[in-house]
Amino acid sequence: MFSDPQFWVAVAFFAFIAAVFNPIRKILTTNLDAQIKDIKNKIEEAENLKNETQVTLSEIKQRQNHVQTEIQEIHKEAESKVKQLEQLAENKLKDQIIKRQALAEAKIDQLTRDANNFIQLHITSTAIAATILILKEKLNTEEQQNLINKSIQELGSTLKS
Repeated sequence: MFSDPQFWVAVAFFAFIAAVFNPIRKILTTNLDAQIKDIKNKIEEAENLKNETQVTLSEIKQRQNHVQTEIQEIHKEAESKVKQLEQLAENKLKDQIIKRQALAEAKIDQLTRDANNFIQLHITSTAIAATILILKEKLNTEEQQNLINKSIQELGSTLKS
């Protein structure tokens, strides 16, 4: 077993993979951390937008209360009309808040999907590039041809089975 060259090639291959894996992992995690930070920033933007709409809602409610007291003092007869207008404004505001929340959630979902797709694409392309680089650096022309021939033979035996 220890005198078999294939065993030592396999040992060298796995040692090389182990040596290359750590820097590649660091690069990937750095890129993933940057993507995560971008997503968190966009989520914070959406939450800030939600908070701003809530502040606007509370300001509008305060204005409505003030207007209501003035109207009651001036015109008791117009009280029913004011209540109708308040209800309409509140419904519109609730509708706007619901729409903005739905848009913000949809935007967050889309950003999450985009980030996941980008991460998967980046990992795949990095793995392929690393494999190609390893094969180009470690194999000479004869070894490449032997590897191709062996793969063809294994493919033929696999297809027969």
